[in-house]
Amino acid sequence: MQREYPSAPLLGVSALIWRPQTAQVLLIQRAREPNKGLWALPGGLVEVGETLAAAVVREVFEETGLSVQVGPFVAAFEPILTDEQGRVRYHFVVLDYLAYYQGGEPVAADDAAAIGWFSLDEMAGLPMLADTRQVIAQHSALTAI
Repeated sequence: MQREYPSAPLLGVSALIWRPQTAQVLLIQRAREPNKGLWALPGGLVEVGETLAAAVVREVFEETGLSVQVGPFVAAFEPILTDEQGRVRYHFVVLDYLAYYQGGEPVAADDAAAIGWFSLDEMAGLPMLADTRQVIAQHSALTAI
């Protein structure tokens, strides 16, 4: 199914990868639409026959070069973007999971233009969706990162 003007919502996953010792979250800057240029949690679409956990591991590796262990479900959000005529241009249902860093050096790849570890204070100045900020803030309030 096509991403732009889909006939049904597309299922995606993303990973909130954090380092408790430095209180930082890994973010990627999106290289393509939708939301090109915005900072986001790494992730992408679930492939047919793939479990949610396997999709998180694969997408994180493809975009960042990192291996992760998938943790608990954190939140869901549903970005719906319309065009000037009010037609749905993009519609995703994204399930966010906590993910634990296992190894590798972060490298921006695939759909990532840039990558970095950011503290909550550093994230405040980054352009990102309100939903992304909310997921990170919600998690940080629960875990005091």
